[in-house]
Amino acid sequence: MNSPFSLASSTILITGASSGIGRACAVACSEAGARIIALGRDEERLHQTLKLLDNKKKHISYSVELTDFNQVDRMMESFEAEGIKINGIINSAGISTTLPLRAFNPEKIQTFVDVNVTAAIYLCKWITRKKMLPESGSSIVFLSSVMGSVGESGKFIYSLTKGALLAASRSLAVELASKKVRVNCISPGVVETPMTDSAVYSRNEEARGKIEALHPLGLGKPEDVAHAAVYLLSDASAWVTGTNLFVDGGYTAR
Repeated sequence: MNSPFSLASSTILITGASSGIGRACAVACSEAGARIIALGRDEERLHQTLKLLDNKKKHISYSVELTDFNQVDRMMESFEAEGIKINGIINSAGISTTLPLRAFNPEKIQTFVDVNVTAAIYLCKWITRKKMLPESGSSIVFLSSVMGSVGESGKFIYSLTKGALLAASRSLAVELASKKVRVNCISPGVVETPMTDSAVYSRNEEARGKIEALHPLGLGKPEDVAHAAVYLLSDASAWVTGTNLFVDGGYTAR
């Protein structure tokens, strides 16, 4: 029997695919049968991602700065000219910071909004154009965070960008339903990625221990989030839109 979790014959666009959760999503989606369009800033690391994928020759990568909207336009126009239809997108690219209110200034917040929110929504505008949208519709997945739903000292900038994705996804789910486009979020807890390794708390064993203790099942792996993304992209979630799936090892259950 055909699995409802299969992504065979699907083309999935993944941002932030050069490492961490984005790379894991690319691998998991390829294993489910999808063709991957891997986006990221580092061309060499994107090539490393492609080497990990099943059926390597059918996938492509594109080095792009997602906040350079003219560059994004050129890229998407080239995809459109090739007749590429996008069955799903995982918006995994993002940046994080720990910053107290006393250090806040308007310039700092704008960078995080541009990368974490505006760039993701701009791509979604592109893939829902008539020329890029399959007749069967598409699935949009935003990578939010538990920080979009709960509070943590020093995380207000990161939290507001991830909360914005939660709010936007609900309205977009309603707006795009008539086009057969589903829109959902995944909110991970702390996942062991290069971004985690560079976080402030990872520089101190005691601080990292406190973070780990907040997750009853321990810290997550990129694959934990990737498997949730496959579900939200596949027909297994055909009646799921406007939702937020916590993949957090029990963080928000405390």
